[in-house]
Amino acid sequence: MAERPPLVALLATCLVDLLRPSVGFAAVKLLQQAGCRVEVPPQTCCGQPAFNSGARADARRVACQVIEAFERFDYVVVPSGSCGGMLAMHYPELFADQPVWATRARALARKAYELVSFLTDVRKVERVEARYSGTVTYHDSCSGLRELKVKHQPRKLLASIDGLRLTELPGAEICCGFGGTFCVKYGEISTEIVERKCADIVAAGADTLLAGDLGCLLNIAGRLSRRGSTVAVRHVAEVLADATADSAPIGAPTPGAAR
Repeated sequence: MAERPPLVALLATCLVDLLRPSVGFAAVKLLQQAGCRVEVPPQTCCGQPAFNSGARADARRVACQVIEAFERFDYVVVPSGSCGGMLAMHYPELFADQPVWATRARALARKAYELVSFLTDVRKVERVEARYSGTVTYHDSCSGLRELKVKHQPRKLLASIDGLRLTELPGAEICCGFGGTFCVKYGEISTEIVERKCADIVAAGADTLLAGDLGCLLNIAGRLSRRGSTVAVRHVAEVLADATADSAPIGAPTPGAAR
């Protein structure tokens, strides 16, 4: 009897849902190509903004909704290191003093993965059938790198893409200055950090910047645009899924939009 394909739930994230749905479609395509059955259940925020702001009671209320919506699946996959880290690392912490919910939170955490990590580490994907003409560089987001150990996985799959040349970004592991609510609370510090990140990106000589967190990408794309840079900014899933023809780079003017 053939092995049953795993049932995977995509937690699309708020930013993808509201600002960049193409990342969600690319994620579904990649998961299906990896032999998964994919569903996108009704969902809300993962609770990370409340958690990071110290509003633990609010974060728990949101987390309960997420656990109830996603616990029936074999895996929960997130195209974001920060939201993936929230489920995998911080949900058990949120319910440490509530035994029943702590058990449910730990169970969800064990099957929660960042997208590219899931493809390579769980589904053992070695290469993707995609093409991208150009030189790209890659920014490692803080949560994906430090909490979920996502580093070599995207580079491994990018190396399999026809026409793509990868050049390493100076300071690839240094924060871009977004940090969720950090960029709102500490705007001047955030601006200085992202300015340094953009200088490194330009110095890398690539025509495209990739990363796995839309928050980082929006922050960097905005600063690059204000610098007058022509570097395109995309989520890594869009390139891996060969879906770049379906959407403009992040931050690019929409055709016909008022200037």
